[in-house]
Amino acid sequence: MRAGVSTASLFLRVNTEDALALLSEWGVKEAEVFLTSFCEYGGKFARLLKSKAGGVRVNSLHALDTQFEPQLFSEHPRVLNDAYEWLRRFLSSAKILGAEYYSFHGLARMKRSFKEDLPKRADALVKLCAECGKYGVKLCLENVEWAYYNRPGVFRALKTRCPSLLGVLDVKQARLSGYPYRDYLEEMGESLAYVHASDLGADGKMCLPGRGTFDFDELFSRLRDIGFKGDVLIENYGGDYGDLGEVKAAYEFLAEKAEKFS
Repeated sequence: MRAGVSTASLFLRVNTEDALALLSEWGVKEAEVFLTSFCEYGGKFARLLKSKAGGVRVNSLHALDTQFEPQLFSEHPRVLNDAYEWLRRFLSSAKILGAEYYSFHGLARMKRSFKEDLPKRADALVKLCAECGKYGVKLCLENVEWAYYNRPGVFRALKTRCPSLLGVLDVKQARLSGYPYRDYLEEMGESLAYVHASDLGADGKMCLPGRGTFDFDELFSRLRDIGFKGDVLIENYGGDYGDLGEVKAAYEFLAEKAEKFS
């Protein structure tokens, strides 16, 4: 197992290209790149990121929530075609950066009229996985409290119809959903691509790994038990800490855990 950092942890604190350069300066070996706006999709920006990556390996890309992902399930041909155009720009960035995974939220459960329709959504995911495959990228559905995979059972049902689908375990989102992260981990099993890690303070507020009460020994032990050998990446919010150096310290804490349980 390897520790790393998602540039999402530096959102609103450092621009994406500078975040990747900063992680390299800190000696971080693995990172997820969180593309935050439409201007960051495509080859030009991806090449800029690559020039600043230094010793950081980009294992995955993450898009900003609802910019085009929900529209990839649209029944309207124009909406669907436009969404796929943005998807291809995003995937071209992943290919340039050598990112193996795409952390995907997909549909947002925002409207009262929302229809889960698992078989229909799985068919759309089959097409999305095929499109990602053209760029050497694997689609990974992340558990997110307000998005499509909002509870245990959803991934298993989709995986039955879309065998190439992988998963991303987000510890904080499991907490927000009201289900133990262990339930999501058990469901993803060997299909787990990587992990988003965070901690929880005694005051109930999210904080950086090593600053709270979350049992990381248990997490890493469970990951080892299922044969997981991938990345555990810090994904916090910019307001979860004070000085940027705290993120570096959290990475070092997580790296020690990863080495201990590998």
